[in-house]
Amino acid sequence: MTRVRSRFAPSPTGYLHIGGARTALFAYLAAKEHGGTFVLRIDDTDRQRSTPEFQADIIDALGWLGLEGDEGPYFQSQRTALYQEASERLLAQDRAYRCYCTPQELQAKREAALAAGRQPAYDGTCRTYTPQPGERRAFTLRFKGPREGQTVVDDIIKGRVVFENQELDDLILVRSDGSPTYNFCSVCDDADLRISHIVRGDDHLTNTPRQVLIFQALDADPPAFAHLPLILGPDRVRLSKRHGATAVRAYRESGYLPDALVNFLARLGWSHGDQEVFSRTELLDTFRLADVGKSAGVFNAEKLEWLNFQYQQARPPAQIRQEVQPFLADKGYRLPDPGRLEQMLATLQPRAKTLCELAEAAHFYLTERVTFEDKAVKKFLTPDGLVLLEQVRQRLGRAADWTEHGLQTVFSGLMHDLNLKLGKIAQPVRVALTGGTASPGIFEVMVALGQDQTLARLDAALATLGTGKGQISA
Repeated sequence: MTRVRSRFAPSPTGYLHIGGARTALFAYLAAKEHGGTFVLRIDDTDRQRSTPEFQADIIDALGWLGLEGDEGPYFQSQRTALYQEASERLLAQDRAYRCYCTPQELQAKREAALAAGRQPAYDGTCRTYTPQPGERRAFTLRFKGPREGQTVVDDIIKGRVVFENQELDDLILVRSDGSPTYNFCSVCDDADLRISHIVRGDDHLTNTPRQVLIFQALDADPPAFAHLPLILGPDRVRLSKRHGATAVRAYRESGYLPDALVNFLARLGWSHGDQEVFSRTELLDTFRLADVGKSAGVFNAEKLEWLNFQYQQARPPAQIRQEVQPFLADKGYRLPDPGRLEQMLATLQPRAKTLCELAEAAHFYLTERVTFEDKAVKKFLTPDGLVLLEQVRQRLGRAADWTEHGLQTVFSGLMHDLNLKLGKIAQPVRVALTGGTASPGIFEVMVALGQDQTLARLDAALATLGTGKGQISA
């Protein structure tokens, strides 16, 4: 039995986008489904558009998603000898020919075909042309494909697809400057790397019959093909930048977790019953390439956000601290010790959908100067409210048990002595500590801040509001 070897072969002409990441994931899972090998190849033969920046982004994004290759990365730019040997072999075996048609001649042929209502395919003028001795003209190398019969592709996802060979023109294998073309390089590499399964978007389906014929001409067995349906936007049009962010890096920078994005991408075209949330292990155990649907997946940003929320809530304290720290560092915060930071984040975690939201929510904990909301001050830090805040400060200064239970006891005593409900006492304290009226539970906040910082903020609020200023120092 042939060992399964799948590959992901992006061109570094742009950042890794959602569609490419989904392709990489499905190719990875297809290999792991059979205990096989996932190969990463960088198709960087487009010299003008390929850049080191895009190449680094692709490799980095795949690593962040946990989709590193078991082999590679291989770079097409470093494999020119392979393509040269293959082109010379096809030419010697009369499976390729030199085409001397100029760009102007080819354009005229296209225009004439369109005017006659035909497909603008190359007409094969040079298939039988023999150059004169000593003739020196620029030429391309074209594949000499069959003019009769059919090429059949038994696609794992789409089923049997039949192509009439007469409709396939003789594609260029090597350009006039000696550089090999995408279709030719791809086949040479897939044959050389013993790729058994090619998983890619169905926008490549039209390339497939030509590639199958080149495999056969090189005496190589064509791999199995699986063409994934496209990803559509909410408007059922192919996903593009106008639907929002499409690059993987944009979701990483927005605070999405790689596990959530992988889970989301897996569900774009594949399902396993009604299950929505899949761990990595569950994906490896349940994914079957044959179960991928034929219909396009619809990108639903709200579903991605919901999935990310599920993963973020399940993160243990130490992990969420490590993952959010870069976002906090970008804001320039001076961070407390790890244990204290974990306490703070634990109070915010149930409310935040992304790491960015979590970092934003942590502002009142980590800022050195608390900024008041005007409405909150006018409503809760009235003269009566400040008198109440002073009484809270006095009792909290004597508190020996700085736990949620101990603080509840202090507030219960105040509620009893002043005949007030908890909200009447808690809201002025909340405004003094956080600057606003919305926060996690007041006792959670005070424990996370710690006794010293809580008292310092209360003191600063009393002193500053007495002078009419809008900010207090922690």
